[in-house]
Amino acid sequence: MVFDCGLGDLFVVRVAGNVVAPSLVGSLEFATTTFGTELIVVLGHSKCGAIGATIDALARGGGAPSPNVRDLVDRIAPGIHDCVVRGGEPEHLLSRAVTANVCASVQKLRHSSPILESRIAEGHLRVVGAEYDLVSGVVRFLDGVDNPEVDAAA
Repeated sequence: MVFDCGLGDLFVVRVAGNVVAPSLVGSLEFATTTFGTELIVVLGHSKCGAIGATIDALARGGGAPSPNVRDLVDRIAPGIHDCVVRGGEPEHLLSRAVTANVCASVQKLRHSSPILESRIAEGHLRVVGAEYDLVSGVVRFLDGVDNPEVDAAA
């Protein structure tokens, strides 16, 4: 619905917090080599609960309800650590952390697989970040994904 596409038009991989794990990378390798996928969009969203849980774990030492959720938090934490250290009002911190996480996930995908790296180098694949606002329905594509603090300050 967000991208006005029908069934079979998109190869969708969904995971809480946009974490980059081996099974996700393998799925994207499959999509690019089997179906010729030329664009990967890491789509974060406003008010993300996985990012909120990670902020809580980093700032207040909050625990995860299971080892599996802890794995998500552990994968998200490095990408948002600087945002949490900088602090701020909870809503603004969450927004900055969502952006930072998207940017970190884009960078991980760009450099997590020889297959993806090769397709990027050959000009057959782009990996970009975007954010979906749950209230307005607007998708904002991120510029400067190499520097999440640039986008986070916007």
